[in-house]
Amino acid sequence: MRDPTTADPSPASGWIRVVLPLVVVGDRAAVVPREPGGPVVVGDLATVVRRAAELEVQQHPRWLVASAAEALRPLVAAGVRVQRCWDVAEVHRLLHGGWRADLARVWASAYGLDPDRAPKPAGDDLFDLLDGGSAVGGDGADPDAAVRPDGYLRPDVLDPSWATSESRFRAVAAALTELAARQEQQLRDLGPRAVAAAYSESAAAVLCLELERDGLPVDRRAAEDLIAAAAGRRPDDEKDAERIRRERDARVLVHTPGREGTDLRNPAQVRDLLAAAGVSVPNTRKFVLEPFRQTHPLVDALLEWRKEERIATTYGYRWLDEHVGPDGRLRGGWTACDGAAGRMTAQNGLHNLPAPLRPAVVAEPGQVFVRADLGQIEPRVLAVVSGDRAFAEATRADDLYAPVAAKLGIERKVAKVAVLAAMYGQRSGAAGRALGDLERAYPVAMRLLDDAYASGVARQPLRTFGGRRINLDAAWAGSDDGGRGRFARNAVIQGSAAELFKAWAATVRHVTAPMGAQIVLCLHDELLLQASEERAEEVAEALGRCLHDSARRWAGTEDVRFVADTSIIRRWSDAK
Repeated sequence: MRDPTTADPSPASGWIRVVLPLVVVGDRAAVVPREPGGPVVVGDLATVVRRAAELEVQQHPRWLVASAAEALRPLVAAGVRVQRCWDVAEVHRLLHGGWRADLARVWASAYGLDPDRAPKPAGDDLFDLLDGGSAVGGDGADPDAAVRPDGYLRPDVLDPSWATSESRFRAVAAALTELAARQEQQLRDLGPRAVAAAYSESAAAVLCLELERDGLPVDRRAAEDLIAAAAGRRPDDEKDAERIRRERDARVLVHTPGREGTDLRNPAQVRDLLAAAGVSVPNTRKFVLEPFRQTHPLVDALLEWRKEERIATTYGYRWLDEHVGPDGRLRGGWTACDGAAGRMTAQNGLHNLPAPLRPAVVAEPGQVFVRADLGQIEPRVLAVVSGDRAFAEATRADDLYAPVAAKLGIERKVAKVAVLAAMYGQRSGAAGRALGDLERAYPVAMRLLDDAYASGVARQPLRTFGGRRINLDAAWAGSDDGGRGRFARNAVIQGSAAELFKAWAATVRHVTAPMGAQIVLCLHDELLLQASEERAEEVAEALGRCLHDSARRWAGTEDVRFVADTSIIRRWSDAK
């Protein structure tokens, strides 16, 4: 695949020489050579994985796959360190937005066909079987061709019932090669930054497989103790669990004599309970209740109960038993994008582990964590995306809110709220009063946010700095136009920040691997690596260099400064 910084050669200029298609179909797979007509490595999955591992070491190819999550999973599971790939599913999500990225849809979208009219695989009912010839192959179709006469891809190209011969594996590989070349050209039409984003998205898909395989180190005994402290000891049976639950409820209900029958899991009953104690609130959300902590002891007890209840019901003993393996690793599925603005997502608590349980995330013996958290990432990204030179100047400071406050003549805390409010669409309170001055001081940055808001209200799709399409009707579930506009002005920044983060993570993965370091968690703007005690300082320094290099490549400038708070710790909770 061509370097996006070079001049624009024709799509056929050596594409085959720089990518290596890998086709996985059920328990069989094939590696198709770069040279047309060359020998195909086709056979059972284990055989092809062994050959792919050899090629990875010998040639460091860019693997071309329909989906890294599926095709590269066997390699990653076998311990193969995949360095580069082109994931047509992730590139499709970048180009067209949303989550759906089956190969038939990706092909149709790339060639301007209606993806909803793409042929479906034949089912088991009588009508599907009767119509199978036209639905799958198309009238007059070559039975060994991957593409139908009507231009659509066969819906069964990755079905073991069709991919039964070397010629058919070759046909799939040829279709993937043609598809990837077309995707690359479409990205180049958006700009070289979009091609770079495709590389990062593909790398993130491989990183997700490694994160899922390796997991996050957890001290099981410490986790048991922390769960017990919040939710009580491990119950003997369901009857014992019910008794512990009543005791937890009683610590709240003791503050409202005569209301012991209240169901604390019912928001309406909790509102009535609070009203009886003289606390009238529109709902029982945490941010609504927080200001009333000192009003009545019931509120403080209720908020503490919620923390304990969450651990007991979501992150309790069952969660520990099901998701933390015998090797002391917490595992869950990972995805490279969320189908909306493009942030990485994870399952089983890896992205929302309650703070009381973080002390159980402990580096293994002889190892430490190297943690890096991007500082003030959203406003710094805004400076890049908008091209506002005055706002970029503020990013030269470690704390960008300080120069913004000085420029506006307001307190630093008000400046922070105003900048964040601008990105989230808030216009009330102190932030609202400062927004006028913010718009006059940084008109270019504020105009970008206003334009995004207008696009949201008009239901027009957006593109992030790296070219990801955000389909607002699909990404925003609400019917309120104002809410959609506020979502849009934030999504264009969040999505761009996600692109920078993945470019940084991919660079860190590559640079720190020779140091024996391992990324064990990606949490929005935070990277957590495990490294040996002897090389931890070296890894920490590398994280800073990687941020500078990846930010410079992503932004195309060094005018905007990005910073990270990096620390070497033994427990995740030690991070400040």
